[in-house]
Amino acid sequence: MIYEGKAITVTLIDGGIAELKFDLQGESVNKFNRVTIEDLDAAVKAIQGNSDVKGVLVTSGKDVFIVGADITEFGETFKRSEEEIAAWTLEANQIFNAFEDLEVPTLTAINGIALGGGFEMCLASDMRVMSEKAKVGLPEVKLGLMPGFGGTVRLPRVIGADNAIEWICMGNENRADKALKDGAVDAVVAADKLQEQAIEMLKSAIAGDINWQARREEKKAKLKLNAMEGMMVFETAKGFVAGQTKGQYPAPIVAIKTMQKAANSPRDKALEAEAKGFAQLAKTSESNALIGLFMNDQLLKKKAKEFDKQAKETKKAAVLGAGIMGGGIAYQSAYKGTPIMMKDINEAGIELGLNEANKLLAKRVEKKKMKPAAMGEALNRIRPTLSYGDFGDVDTVVEAVVENPKVKKAVLADLEDQVSEDTIITSNTSTISIDLLAADLKRPENFLGMHFFNPVHMMPLVEVIRGSKTSEEAVATVVAYAKKMGKTPIVVNDCPGFLVNRVLFPYFAGFAGLVRDGGDFTKIDKVMEKFGFPMGPAYLLDVVGIDTGVHANEVMAEGFPDRMKADFKSAMEVMFENERYGQKNGKGFYVYETDKRGKPKKVVDETTYELIKPVVADAQDFDAEEIIARCMIPMCIEVARCIEEGIVDTAAEADMGLIFGIGFPPFRGGACRYMDSVGMADFVALCDKYAHLGNLYKATDRMREMAANGESYFG
Repeated sequence: MIYEGKAITVTLIDGGIAELKFDLQGESVNKFNRVTIEDLDAAVKAIQGNSDVKGVLVTSGKDVFIVGADITEFGETFKRSEEEIAAWTLEANQIFNAFEDLEVPTLTAINGIALGGGFEMCLASDMRVMSEKAKVGLPEVKLGLMPGFGGTVRLPRVIGADNAIEWICMGNENRADKALKDGAVDAVVAADKLQEQAIEMLKSAIAGDINWQARREEKKAKLKLNAMEGMMVFETAKGFVAGQTKGQYPAPIVAIKTMQKAANSPRDKALEAEAKGFAQLAKTSESNALIGLFMNDQLLKKKAKEFDKQAKETKKAAVLGAGIMGGGIAYQSAYKGTPIMMKDINEAGIELGLNEANKLLAKRVEKKKMKPAAMGEALNRIRPTLSYGDFGDVDTVVEAVVENPKVKKAVLADLEDQVSEDTIITSNTSTISIDLLAADLKRPENFLGMHFFNPVHMMPLVEVIRGSKTSEEAVATVVAYAKKMGKTPIVVNDCPGFLVNRVLFPYFAGFAGLVRDGGDFTKIDKVMEKFGFPMGPAYLLDVVGIDTGVHANEVMAEGFPDRMKADFKSAMEVMFENERYGQKNGKGFYVYETDKRGKPKKVVDETTYELIKPVVADAQDFDAEEIIARCMIPMCIEVARCIEEGIVDTAAEADMGLIFGIGFPPFRGGACRYMDSVGMADFVALCDKYAHLGNLYKATDRMREMAANGESYFG
């Protein structure tokens, strides 16, 4: 044994090869935390001092290689100044450099996922052999960062600037075939042959058959681009990426600028540029928000896993009400492996649902994400029916009929008599109280909400709504089924609109007030899109459906009349009265034409202005700051209320609900993190500025307490 630590061991094996094995004690995966970095430093020094070592093979003792840096340690590190963060990065890089500068050839055997710092470790070696099942990449931009352990320096010199820009700015996990094609690895082999082939290649390098020294020098030298080529590559990339990110995500641009700056420098000078770029990004609000989202996502997964102990497995499911929504639910269940009955009261509904599932599966085949045989298997898991005949052994049922409490209650009462006493029954409702629907059921403990978002196959969120009588086993079972369907479940308590719609409609109310006061709905849309939403409120209402919006708005007004019952006629109601329902019938706030790809394209329609003229004031040019404040304050206050009332357990879950459910700008981290970024004292002052607009703009007592005490949602 040459070295033994808590994360790394170095053992001399066949032919003078030192196997440097990453195997972090007490963890299921390898990651670069303080312990691992300290171990790597000590391990490299031990190898340097051992004359028996002829080559170094880097391996992993776990199913993954290294998943990246330990994000939980970022918080303390990123509290330092930019200069201190840059110095910390350079200090860590000295260890990677020392490994790269060993006087013997080095080779990394990539057995599983190697991401971020894990892949940067691979790049520091002279050669790389990859299992056909492994994936590699530099996903730091997804955290608002860029590589900091040499990725922006070594990768362009290994695979070329063009490819490196794509890898770093996209942040994708790359499969073995792409890694080999782009030149990021030297060979791809079967998983069971990895160690054998890696040792064979390393022996060839030791024998002098592979010029590993030349490879190494190329990695440490300037980038092989002349001035004109460099300008073309980097300037073109900056222009393209700026167009894609709309200026909202600085990390990809900073990464490109860093690579450009370092192109004419050897390794050590280039690493100084990388350290400065990394430190600059570490102090941005975007990285804080995106790292926060990652941590929130880990919390959701942990909470969902805790339900597993009480959950019953859903081996067979059913959906009531076919159509587009029912077909989408059936598709998602079948595609992820759970057989599902799809019941409707007529053949037309069944046909619509089957067509929807078939269309979604066919798209996967067309995009080569699924083989035709797998599509056939998935379709066979969907069993259409007009009767309850085979519902006796169904584990979980999703009721997805029309959003009408009377209809739903009648269907649920009928259904309860057709299933076993253990069957969990859920309602895919977006606004109707679960307790209201459960009032006449014989087994309310087996009933809860399971709110899918449309389109089901694209939207990651499922709200699992607990009624006052819902059992924990029922909640756990539905959480497990949602996870099995590939969705992110968030458990919330019952109230009108639950979490997502409850906080969305105050946002729409803020928009309605702006239009009433003379604001131009097209300008409001543009401002909120620039703020980061995928679409502005008028456009979103058109996509959701004006009729759906009016119905949901009535439910919210009835549930929270003190602040959500308007004392004026809104532009949305005018659209509804004039049968302008949005995209579904081609006209709403906008009119819709079909583009070359067959997708609806919105066009501004002067008729809208004529129709709403009787309910709006004279045109007023609100500035962007006021538009944002008037739309965001009601949403944020309602999120605060949901946390205070226990509708949702944590600020993390509230933020993730908004990110996944309504497309809240990820780089802002969610409503709670947005309030934190403003500062609660300043946010409450902003609420007070607009309090004359009504109760939607009045901060809660708890928010005022937080402001007075300097508290935040994420300390």
